[in-house]
Amino acid sequence: MSTLLHIDSSVRAANNENPDHDSISKSIARRYIDTWQQNRPEDDYIYRDVGMNPPDFISQEWIGAVFTPEEKRTPAQREILALSDTLIAEVAKADVILISSPMYNYGMPAHLKAWFDQIVRIDKTFDFDLSRGDFPLQPLLSGKTLIIVTSSGEFGFEKGGIREDSGHLTPHLRTLSKYLGVDTVYEIAAEYQEFGDERHRMSVANAKHRAESLALELSVSALSRSSNHEIADV
Repeated sequence: MSTLLHIDSSVRAANNENPDHDSISKSIARRYIDTWQQNRPEDDYIYRDVGMNPPDFISQEWIGAVFTPEEKRTPAQREILALSDTLIAEVAKADVILISSPMYNYGMPAHLKAWFDQIVRIDKTFDFDLSRGDFPLQPLLSGKTLIIVTSSGEFGFEKGGIREDSGHLTPHLRTLSKYLGVDTVYEIAAEYQEFGDERHRMSVANAKHRAESLALELSVSALSRSSNHEIADV
């Protein structure tokens, strides 16, 4: 059995009275989740909508609590870190992480950055050792798969695209993903939303198809690995 952690970050709901206001990234992510759960209904599923329920921003008090030895933390400091502890535990438990995010001002929503800031934490998801020279930070988690689902109003943010230099969403997610313990990353993108033309409709349709086919592929391979483990354990 695996654990699937699903993080949505759009401030829009997946379904609204006006369908034009529906969150594209959430609807694509939902296609992935539905397909996965059809094939692996026994898997644990953890869901957080950080767009609708944003985590607290970190503060000076939060940083002070993090750098206070655990045995010396006050009750107030432990309370400050309670959400961070919970979010880190969810990431640590997950085998597969799906993050859906719209592109806001060419980067990730502040709500999603707040989620990362609560999780990327010394001695929890990374350690620090100056004996490593110029690369003292080392992730502590590993072995996870990340599916990144993005939606954007423009297009051409991919490597070699006409807006590659303006696309900070996916590169930032990839950079931070190593502190989630991610070894393998898949990307699904819908573009052209501001144009509202056939290119946009095709991009969304292709992204939903990609989400469904990728979920099928990965869930089946996960089933195969589980079966092999069961045989080996007999």
